[in-house]
Parts: sequence; C-alpha cells; structure tokens
Amino acid sequence: MFNKVRPYMGEYMKYTKRAAVSVTIAVILSVVPYFLLYRIIAPLTEGGSISFGFVLLQAAITALCLAGNAILYVHGLSLSHLSAYNTLKNLRIALQGKLEKQPLGVIRELGNGRIKKVFTDDIETIEILLAHAIPEGIGNLFTPAAVLIAMFFVDWKLALLSLAALPIGMLAMGMMFKLGMSRMEAYYAAAARMNNTIIEYINGMEVVKVFNRDGESYERFEHDINYYRDMTLDWYKVCWPWMALYSSILPCVALFTLPIGGWFVLRGWSTLADYILVLCMSFGIGAPLIKAMSFGGKIPQLNYKIEELERLLDHPPVKSADRAFEGKNHDIRFEDVHFSYKENEVIHGIDLELKEGQMVALVGESGSGKSTLAKLLVHFYDLNGGRITLGGQDITDMRVEALNDQISFVSQEQFLFNTSLYENIRIGRPDATREEVLRAARLAQCDEFLARFPKGIDTQAGDGGKMLSGGERQRISLARALLKDAPVIVLDEATAFIDPENEEKMNMAISEVIRGKTVLIIAHRLHTVVGADKIVVLDNGHVEAQGTHEELLQNSAVYRRLWHAAEQSVQWEVRG
Repeated sequence: MFNKVRPYMGEYMKYTKRAAVSVTIAVILSVVPYFLLYRIIAPLTEGGSISFGFVLLQAAITALCLAGNAILYVHGLSLSHLSAYNTLKNLRIALQGKLEKQPLGVIRELGNGRIKKVFTDDIETIEILLAHAIPEGIGNLFTPAAVLIAMFFVDWKLALLSLAALPIGMLAMGMMFKLGMSRMEAYYAAAARMNNTIIEYINGMEVVKVFNRDGESYERFEHDINYYRDMTLDWYKVCWPWMALYSSILPCVALFTLPIGGWFVLRGWSTLADYILVLCMSFGIGAPLIKAMSFGGKIPQLNYKIEELERLLDHPPVKSADRAFEGKNHDIRFEDVHFSYKENEVIHGIDLELKEGQMVALVGESGSGKSTLAKLLVHFYDLNGGRITLGGQDITDMRVEALNDQISFVSQEQFLFNTSLYENIRIGRPDATREEVLRAARLAQCDEFLARFPKGIDTQAGDGGKMLSGGERQRISLARALLKDAPVIVLDEATAFIDPENEEKMNMAISEVIRGKTVLIIAHRLHTVVGADKIVVLDNGHVEAQGTHEELLQNSAVYRRLWHAAEQSVQWEVRG
C-alpha cells in the first residue's frame, strides 16, 4: 500500500519518515509513566517504603514525559501533513496529465460525477493514510510490539497471557475486512452513480422545469441517493458487530493476565512484582493499540481507492510518438478508417482525401458519422482500423501537441472558462498581443455583443460561459480559432447557434480567414456549403457519394433528399 503512494511523494518522503520517528518517540513517552508507577508500587508490595521526594521525582518525570508526548506528537503530525498535502498535489497533477492524453471517449464513460469524486473525494481520503495512518500507525503499533517483547524478559508465562487476547481480536478484525472488501466495489459503484446522477440533475434543471418533468427526474435522483444510503448502511451493519468485537478485545491486553496471572501469583508460579510490572505494561499499551486500530477499518478502503486511481492513471493514452509535425504539406487522407464506440462500429472503412487549400464539407443525416470523423482527425480517439495522415505523416506518428498546432477545431458545444472573454480568446494563442486578440474578436463578429458590456472584452464569462448566449459563445470560440491561425481548420457546425441576421457576416468572416487553408466543415444546413470544393455525403458511417453541389444533385439520391429537406426548411414559417 505504501509503495503505491511512494512515487508521488518525491522529496517529501523524508518528512513522512521523520513524522513516524517523532510519533513513535511520543508514544514511547506516553508508556513511560506506567513504568514509573511500577517503581512506586513495587517497593510497597515487598514491605518496603518510599520517600515523598521519590514520589515527587516520579511525578515530575511523568509530567515531562506527557509534555514531550504532546510536543512530539504535534510536531510529527505537522510533518506528516506537510508531506501528505504535497503528495496529494503531485497525485492530482499526475492524474490531470494522464487524463489529458486519454481518449475523450474514456473520459465521457467515466462521467463528470466519477471524475469529480476521483479528483476530490478519493484523493482526499488518501490524506488519512499519509498524514495519520502511516506515522500514527507505525508509532502506535511499534511501541506495543516492543513492550510485549519486553514482557517475555520479565515473565514468559504472564507475557503469553497478555498475548492471548490478540488472536481473538485479530480474527474479528479479519472477518470485518473480509466482509467489508466483498461489498466495497458495489459501494463505490453506488457512490459514483449517485454523483453522476446529482450532476446530471443539476445540469438538466432547466429542461426539467420547462417540461414539468420534476417528478420523473426527482424519482431517479431520490432512487440513486436512497440506494447509496441503503448500500452504506448494509455495509456498516455487516461490519459493525465484528468492529465492536475487535475494538473491545484487542486493546484489553490484561483480559487474561489480570485473573489468571493473579492465580499464578497465589500458586507461587510468578512473583507479585513481576505481576504488577506486566499489568502496568498492559495498561500502558492499551491506548496506543486503540489508536492504531482506529485506522484499521480504513486500510481496505484506502487500498481500493489507490487501486482505483491507478486503474484510471494506467489507462492507455491515445497513440502518439515523440516527434514533431514533419508532413510535406497539409493534405489530409482517411485510409480505410474504422471506428467503434465500445462495441458499436460507427465508421465503416472510410477513404477520403482533402487536398491542401481545399474546403471539404461533410453532410448527412444525424448519426451518419460527420462529427465523429472530425474528432478522429483531431485525434480525440484512436482508430480501430486504418489510418489518418496529415501531409503524409500518420497523426499517431507525432506528438498530440504537434498535431494540435496544425489544426484549429471549433465544435458545436464550446466551453468558456470563468475568466475574462479576452483571456478566453487568448487561449488560442497565449503569446498574442491585445491588438491581435481584438482583431480576432472583430473578425468573429464579437464586437456587436461586446459593446453592450460595460467592461467590453474584459467582461467575465461566468461559469461555463453562462453570461453569453449559445451563438455568442460560438463566436468567442471562433475568435480563438482565428487567433490560432492554424493551417488546417475543422468547423463542426460552427454557426449552429448564429441567428440569421448575423450568419451572413459570420460566413464572410470565415471565408476570409480560411483562404488558402485546408478546411473541413461539418454542416447540417446545406446552403452554407454549396460553394465547397468538395461535398462528401455520409450515410450510416459510409461515404455514399462525393463531388460538387451540382454533381451530387445529379448523382446522389441521398444528397437530393437532404437538399430537398433543406429547401423546405428555408421556406418553413409559422402561421397563426
């Protein structure tokens, strides 16, 4: 368990070791007063006497031991917390780096709730392991073990009696761990499902209210929360009896020593002095054992969480090589491309070519594979078969960052960070000047809505860009792409939320920006792409036809059907 966390501790490993030493000394100091008590009692049992000064000396040493215990314990915990929180930082950074390289499909399968739980709840509970279980566990287990060994040098018979309670307590602890581990996976699955449901419930609140679906939505919300509650309570009900048993027996080292040891003394098999010393030792290690056991129930949970994190961290990233972009040009080729979402293949052996400087449009009904093909080009997923090349270089034969430098991708749904609109645009090229950012915003037709904000482009976007409409968010995302000025541009229905009044301006701006670039456009409204160099018609993951608008009207029944539907939608109106 400790070895799994060690790689993330780095230089802070030494603080955890120092913390363990400090806490161990503190625990030893807490046991010393019981030996001092023995020094006071032992002479009296043999008919001797002790002076008042001797008692005061033992009391003074006891006070010093207790003060030292408090100081060293706090010092040890401060060191362990310093190590723990820096380790959590390293772990989160490592996890974030791994997630960035994983296919988006994997991230979406995990769900927002589970990812949030991993980054916050699961990682945070590792703090218990690092800051408490390791230093306090070592100290509070090492000292009782040393004291129990010392008992054998005093009287081996009484020492065996002191150990007699341990097998019973360990058996109870083992049963608790066994039963707990058998239900742990179902427990964490229920927690992950509850988190996903809560986030979905909150995100979908607007739709739920508008369509009066409060009852159905809340029913699922309530069901998953109640299921998690019942799973948790069932888990605890199974473990509680065994937990109570080992919690009461393990610390009671004198359970058999006190009665049977007294009988040994009466029979002359052990001396009274040894009996008193062993009892004092037993009472001294009871408290450390209780503290050590307080972490016992968390050990299987922590093991599971570390393994869960490692499974997430170890998921293979998208395929890439440590090479720069070395393509001869910016021609794009899809060669016998196959792709599946889980077991369902959605792209079936597509062959397609985009010449440098061409504008190619993908059209087709919903679910035909248009957006999927665009995302495969920007390497959001790995292929199940075939390959995609840029300038003759396989996109898996270069760094993901090198590919990203060559492509600007604008999708239907764009996320804005809760910072200024200026900073949101500057993400496209962090070293851009303010003048360049303003020019990109102007070309993306952002001036119109920026003018209504008192702070203009320095206005905060709000969480997820909530201060802007869908069309305004798309224009900000287009400004990002314009600022990036990559040689390849992918527009996944980039004007989906633009109103008719501004659509013409947007199309003019896009036409200027994409001049001389290789452009892939995914469009549902065919009127926006009739001037494309090539239109590719997709049908159920296959290329049904390709050519110019006029050629497709003559040769493709699917395209004619799409065009007819587009013509009707333009003429559609609401009549009172």
